[in-house]
Amino acid sequence: MADVRVLVAEDQALIREGIVRLLERAGMEVDAVDDADALRERAIRDRPDVVVTDIQMPPGMGDDGLEVALELRSSHPEIGVVVLSQYLDDRYALDLVADRAEGVGYLLKEKIARGELLVDAVRRVAEGGSALDPDVVARLVGRRRVEDPIARLTPREREVLALMAEGHSNAGIAQKLFVTVPAVERHVTGIFLKLGLPAESGQHRRVLAVLRYLNA
Repeated sequence: MADVRVLVAEDQALIREGIVRLLERAGMEVDAVDDADALRERAIRDRPDVVVTDIQMPPGMGDDGLEVALELRSSHPEIGVVVLSQYLDDRYALDLVADRAEGVGYLLKEKIARGELLVDAVRRVAEGGSALDPDVVARLVGRRRVEDPIARLTPREREVLALMAEGHSNAGIAQKLFVTVPAVERHVTGIFLKLGLPAESGQHRRVLAVLRYLNA
């Protein structure tokens, strides 16, 4: 039995079939549509775990795919959304993240030639995590204001938070930075404290920290 149910929306047949086969080889159950109207109808009817959609889609060939993704984020938050973009536009990422970073991904199409990146992103989003392209994160970091509390973080804490924003777990961050998991946990605790996110808040501090990072 497939562990993740995915609905792919892509109007270019070759790209659509490539994504479908890639995800199916990873053990996922995949369906596909070729326009934004069909994406909306099928997603609401079938309630997949994750929707993977291009931004520019028929019928309008504008940001139709993104608009449906935003609708689903609002009306059906249990459906994860991974948006594929031909080019980097931080406005799209900010629109997607809005007031929560759970269950969302934003990837550049040129990157998904490395199939494992898309598979990993879909799995993260299906589990309620995030998967933001590192280039998108870097662009958003460049928007920080001087008074942003992020400026209080050490260089290593900013590295850790950037990897958190990409969707990595503490173990994944430790592997990326060649440090121990306890060391990462100490950095994460420091980040929460400096951003004013106390444990007793009862909210998901990891998500709140990422939101502070992206929306500052």
